[in-house]
Amino acid sequence: MKVAQANAAANSFEVVAQEWFEKNAPRWVPKHSVKIKERLKRDVYPFIGSRPISDISPSDVLGVLRRIEGRGAVETAHRALGNISMVFRYAVATERVTSDPCRDLRGALAPKVTRHFSAITDPKQIPALLARIDGYGGTLIVRCALRLAPLLFVRLGELRSARWADIDLEAGEWRFVASKTKQPHIVPLASQAIAILCELQPLTGQRELVFPGERSPLRPISENTVNAALRSLGIPREEMTGHGFRAMARTVLEENLKFAAHLIEAQLAHAVRDANGRAYNRTTHLEERRVMMQCWADYLDALREPKIVLFNPSTVAR
Repeated sequence: MKVAQANAAANSFEVVAQEWFEKNAPRWVPKHSVKIKERLKRDVYPFIGSRPISDISPSDVLGVLRRIEGRGAVETAHRALGNISMVFRYAVATERVTSDPCRDLRGALAPKVTRHFSAITDPKQIPALLARIDGYGGTLIVRCALRLAPLLFVRLGELRSARWADIDLEAGEWRFVASKTKQPHIVPLASQAIAILCELQPLTGQRELVFPGERSPLRPISENTVNAALRSLGIPREEMTGHGFRAMARTVLEENLKFAAHLIEAQLAHAVRDANGRAYNRTTHLEERRVMMQCWADYLDALREPKIVLFNPSTVAR
């Protein structure tokens, strides 16, 4: 009896899960590891952690997931299912169980909610947005980040982590590795963007980061800084987010300024491919994208000054 109990404890779900975690965590970024560890500790271990992994049935796993769903965390339930399944597959590989019960739960959870980032895409609404941004009274670092967000429309993580070493103001280029595609990317800098960076350079130009945080110059501003600045200006989350500047540029550049979709997608650092299925490299259409980025900045300036004749995209050679 004691031997059987000892074997059961040694092969409990939590013990196997921790073994799986320790073997895989070195391959993950720390933030991802912490999230998985906390998810298992909070949502899984209290209910099936002490049970022998070989005794856990599909209905037991579903019970765990239903508790998570019950608090409205559908995305977390799907991620927990994925984590539990990986633990069971590890248990199969190490001969603790013969199959993964999670495979029988396909379709049992509510569908994931597709997250759309709010964005202003109607040109008639953009002037008011820009006016609020221009009136931001926070620190120079945050003010410059907020003003560059619509001009550059990069991902917020890329913006806040920008390094001066990657920016060539004379050439008008910012080169870095895109966070999603992991490929080298070039952002042509319009004269307006260069002016903002030149304004900020005396303050942070001697540091590595363009936008260092207040607590430590070695760390960038937080991932929520731009969104918090928008909220402070009275712009609700349902109306505009920092990521929404990408959608705004994507929509207006194609629908109103009539730029080719493949140029816009390339500038967004999406995985764009040519007619032969080859991924565009970082220099593809660079000159056309340089023209596009300057036109975009000029267009935003024209919207800021309604008395000025609005920018006419038809005058620009494609």
